[in-house]
Amino acid sequence: MSIAQIRHSFLLWGVGGMTLLLVACKDGLPLTALSRPAVNPATGLIERKLDQAQIERGERIYTIHCIGCHGSNGAGTPDWRKPKPDGKYPPPPLDGTAHAWHHSTDVLKKTILKGTPPEMGSMPAWEGKLTEQQVDDVIVWIKSLWPDEIYDIWYKNFESKS
Repeated sequence: MSIAQIRHSFLLWGVGGMTLLLVACKDGLPLTALSRPAVNPATGLIERKLDQAQIERGERIYTIHCIGCHGSNGAGTPDWRKPKPDGKYPPPPLDGTAHAWHHSTDVLKKTILKGTPPEMGSMPAWEGKLTEQQVDDVIVWIKSLWPDEIYDIWYKNFESKS
């Protein structure tokens, strides 16, 4: 293939890509609609595209820093819905059986970095102790625990709107 043919190919691809973007914008589709995860045709649920290396890093960090309160595999504390004598709630499950999936990624990150309000719970702030990458890794690991149906609901309520 000659240099002229290569340039012509790049030009055609560029025009095609711009046409796709203009059509998406004209039809009112956000540009993120072009990169959204696929839907599994058999289940109708969002197919997750979580980074396996990030999941593994997140699990290691969780095991070191979080397992003591939130339990193995994010199972949480029995009776996590019932306040302790001091009025604070015990650590909830993170595995999709509690309310972690009712929050956006930003709220989950803020909760990890800043801790829970002292009148509500005893989760310490991890800001300055964990890096942002470590917090992001833990959040991805937590999301990997959620059943497909829970992840689908979470994605449609939070991620698809960001």
